[in-house]
Amino acid sequence: MTSSGETVPLTADAPGRQGTSLVPGHGGSVLLLSMRRLNNLVAFCMQYEFEDIVADLTGADRVDVGDRDALDLSRRAYRLARFATGSRRFARAFAPRPPGVRLQRDYELFFPVFNYAHELYALTTVPDWRKRCRVAACFINEAIGETPRRGERRVPDYLLEQLAEFDHIFIGMRHAVGEVARITGRPCTYLPPAADVLRFSPYPEPPERAIDVLNIGRRSAVTHEALLRLARDHRLFYYYDTVAASGTGQKQRTFRVDNASEHRVLLASLLQRSRYFIANRSRANDPESTTVGEEISGRFYEGAAAGTIMLGEAPRTDEFRTEFDWPDAVIPLPFDSPDVGDVLAELDRDPHRIARIRRDNVCNAALRHDWVHRLRTVFETVGIPPTEAMLEREKRLCALATMTSGTPVAPRLRSLAGTG
Repeated sequence: MTSSGETVPLTADAPGRQGTSLVPGHGGSVLLLSMRRLNNLVAFCMQYEFEDIVADLTGADRVDVGDRDALDLSRRAYRLARFATGSRRFARAFAPRPPGVRLQRDYELFFPVFNYAHELYALTTVPDWRKRCRVAACFINEAIGETPRRGERRVPDYLLEQLAEFDHIFIGMRHAVGEVARITGRPCTYLPPAADVLRFSPYPEPPERAIDVLNIGRRSAVTHEALLRLARDHRLFYYYDTVAASGTGQKQRTFRVDNASEHRVLLASLLQRSRYFIANRSRANDPESTTVGEEISGRFYEGAAAGTIMLGEAPRTDEFRTEFDWPDAVIPLPFDSPDVGDVLAELDRDPHRIARIRRDNVCNAALRHDWVHRLRTVFETVGIPPTEAMLEREKRLCALATMTSGTPVAPRLRSLAGTG
């Protein structure tokens, strides 16, 4: 189950029939663990993009977890034994070991990336990861916090216990940090989303922004209907999802993808060609979620990188105000906005403001919200110096920011003190 309340069943017709395997990198000292072979929902493409950037910048090897049925059988047996005896050691011995990978060399860093905490049992597919890796850190994008909403289960302790041997845990939802730290006893840090800014940026040759409004994923029926009326009247080009709603209360609009990287290319192309982008806080169409805590949707990072004008309800949190602290980063628009057409018309009357917002969004994304900035946080936290490829990417991002703003920007990514 994800934090949005959707259960992701381990079914035979879902991805994951292939076995677990090691995908060699380019001789780097990082080992990734990926769920891309098990879960191919469109919402997870952002995490797989992160993995691809890490591999590109570090030469990492990657273990792709597979054989869903065997993994689920092992997990169920472990859970039964763990609850029946209270012993983790007995549960490990009792549960059949799922097919996995035996590592053939040592690594500086083990870095699994989990879409949500219910995937944590996949660590058993690499049984010798702690012995083979000097440092171990992981990233969990979604985790349930201290006050789950009604009808939503907190992540079982037997899964979070899998994290006991990690040196550091990074979490993509701010409200969950405290609970995970309490259960695991390990240091936990909030790691916000990001984007492949070099992919999403429209520069150096910005395409024509032929799409007037882009509105994908969860949406307001009121705002959607208002935009549809404008589209029917031929007053704008409105791009929106036609996939059927799903999930609890029919509030999600999700689907599966064949290739995560291909989907990110498509999304970047759409955003680069969109004038306005509807971007709201995570689960904006689910009021009960505010009892858990408002979170920053990945839409804000993607929209900024692409230089769109973002309109919507931003999270009312200190984290958002820190991450997006430049003027007009998001134009306030109530989630239910029957007069959205009037808001767009007013913005169109000020082309100088529009041009400034586009420049500021791309510039700030390049300097602060690329995946290399998140990888820098991980490396600095665990005491690993940046790679030359990381330094070079940061230079390219600074060059992009300089091109966009017209002001020279110096690289901020440097080797850690005492490491070079």
